[in-house]
Amino acid sequence: MSADITKAGPEDAPPAGPQAIKAIPVRHYGRYIAAVVALALLVVIIYAFSQGKINWGAVPDYFFDSRILRGMEKTMLLTVLSMLIGVVGGVVLAVMRLSKNPVTSSIAWFYIWFFRGTPVLVQLFVWFNLGLVFEYVNLGPIYKDYWSSFMTPLLTALLGLGLNEAAYMAEICRAGLLSVDEGQTEASQALGMSHAKTLRRIVIPQAMRVIVPPTGNEVINMLKTTSLVAAVQYPELLRAAQDIGQTSGAPVEMLFVSAAWYLILTSVLSIGQFYVERYYARGSSRELPNTPFQKVRANLLSLGRPKGGMA
Repeated sequence: MSADITKAGPEDAPPAGPQAIKAIPVRHYGRYIAAVVALALLVVIIYAFSQGKINWGAVPDYFFDSRILRGMEKTMLLTVLSMLIGVVGGVVLAVMRLSKNPVTSSIAWFYIWFFRGTPVLVQLFVWFNLGLVFEYVNLGPIYKDYWSSFMTPLLTALLGLGLNEAAYMAEICRAGLLSVDEGQTEASQALGMSHAKTLRRIVIPQAMRVIVPPTGNEVINMLKTTSLVAAVQYPELLRAAQDIGQTSGAPVEMLFVSAAWYLILTSVLSIGQFYVERYYARGSSRELPNTPFQKVRANLLSLGRPKGGMA
């Protein structure tokens, strides 16, 4: 038996194509409300500052003042030297902390506990005022002098900032060292490499991928923390701005000048941190992140292309 098939249309009729989907975009009313609130707050802040008797002309007048520039140089010098002390001390403390010797590991633990548990400003004041209880610095036949001559504002700042930073860098370095697989250490020791050589050639280069990002943040944080040494008479950027503000009658405006310079310096350090992180990510990432210039170039090239991606 045969079944009759009823056709809906003529044999040569093309099949009906897919119909276009009528997509209705989702309206994010919360974003609009948040944008309006943010703009309103910005207008309120600008209006509040416009009511104050601020001499905005003093900011460009003193922005490149020689005293401000010397203070900026001292700030950068103090940042570099303090971070150098902190990084070297942190590596030593991290190795001591990971040591199987209970004496060295306990000393490192106590150091980290003490310097992380007390404020940096208190440590600066302690170093600055030790001359009240010690008249001389007596190291036997090596060195002997008056404490006031020995403990200069620069040395006070370096000890206060560098020794405190070493405690934080110790934990960062310890985390980086622990991130390296123990099998690589065992393999290097099986090849006859010493412990120091294993650290230098195997462990530390791989640990840098973990150590570098937080270290970059510590450098930026150190740059801002140097403003605390104004309390111990060191003529860095903030101290120079305060001195100019007292003599010029524009103390608030000089604080704006110092804040602007801190923003510039931290921005430069942030760019440097990006390139350092990109360098150490070469062996772990399949594709390196684009640099800011590459992102700008890619955006400019994509402006003339159609949305479909065809030229």
